[in-house]
Amino acid sequence: MEKQLLSIGQMSKMNHVSISALRLYDEMGLLKPIYVDSQTNYRYYDINQNARLNMIQYMKELGMNLKEIKETLDQKDLNLIEAILIRKKEQTEKEIEDLKLKRSALKRTIYSMERYRKSPKDGTITLEYINTRRIYSMYTPINFYDYDIETYESILNDLKNTLIDHQLPQIYYCNAGTLLKKNDFIHQHYESHDIFIFVDDYFPLQKDVIQIENGMYACIYIDDFNKEKEYAKKLLEYCIEKNYTITGNCICEVLYEMNIFEEDRRSMFFRLQVPVSF
Repeated sequence: MEKQLLSIGQMSKMNHVSISALRLYDEMGLLKPIYVDSQTNYRYYDINQNARLNMIQYMKELGMNLKEIKETLDQKDLNLIEAILIRKKEQTEKEIEDLKLKRSALKRTIYSMERYRKSPKDGTITLEYINTRRIYSMYTPINFYDYDIETYESILNDLKNTLIDHQLPQIYYCNAGTLLKKNDFIHQHYESHDIFIFVDDYFPLQKDVIQIENGMYACIYIDDFNKEKEYAKKLLEYCIEKNYTITGNCICEVLYEMNIFEEDRRSMFFRLQVPVSF
C-alpha cells in the first residue's frame, strides 16, 4: 500500500506547529521531510514522523533549546539525555524559587500600599496587636541618631551592599527598619547600631534571622525622619500615663517607602512601636 504523504501545511496543522518551525527543523537537521519535490521544492512528511516531532516538542516543553535537542537526538546517548534533564530540573527549581521571591515581594508591596492608605495620620498613638515577624539585622558602627538623613542613606547603602555580598535577592532591600534597645528607649538615650529588613519563609539566610514575638504594641505614626526623637518621647509618655510595662526593644518600622512623588529625598512613613504588658 502506497504511503500517503503529508504536505508541510498538513503536518503543521496536525501537530499544532508552525510551518516556519518545520522549515527550521529541516534546516537544522532535526526533522527532515521524507520527500522534497525537486521541481516545486515542496516538503512532504510521513505520518510516522510524528513520533520524532512529538519528541522535539516534548523536549522543548522541558526547557531544552533546539541546539541541545539536536545534540541529544544526534548522539542517541541516554546518559547525555539524563544529564541535560537533570540540569534543566535544577534550572527550573531555581526559577521557581525566584518566582516565589518575586510573588512574595509583590504581596508585601501591595500590602504596604494598602496599609499606608488606611494608617492613622501623623502623630497618632495607638495600642495594637502585631503578629510574629522575622528580621535580618545588620550591625553598623555608626550611631545614626547622631547624624542626619544623608548618613542614614549611607547606612542603607551599606545594608544593600551586604545583601549583594551575600548574593541575596535585592527585592528584600526595601522598607528597612531600625532598633533601639529597651533601656535606651526608656531613658531616652538615642543610640542604635542595628538596621534590619523584614524577611519571609523564602529568605536564603534563615540561620541569621531573628524572630520578633507577637503581642501588644504601643505605636505612634510618623511622616518625617526628623520627628523620630520627638515622637519617641511622646510614645514613652503615653506608656507611662497608661501604666504600661515596656517589655522589649523599640522598633522603627518603615510602613511605606515608594519614592514616586519626591525626587530629591527619601519618602517614608513610619510606625514607632514598643511591646508592652499591662
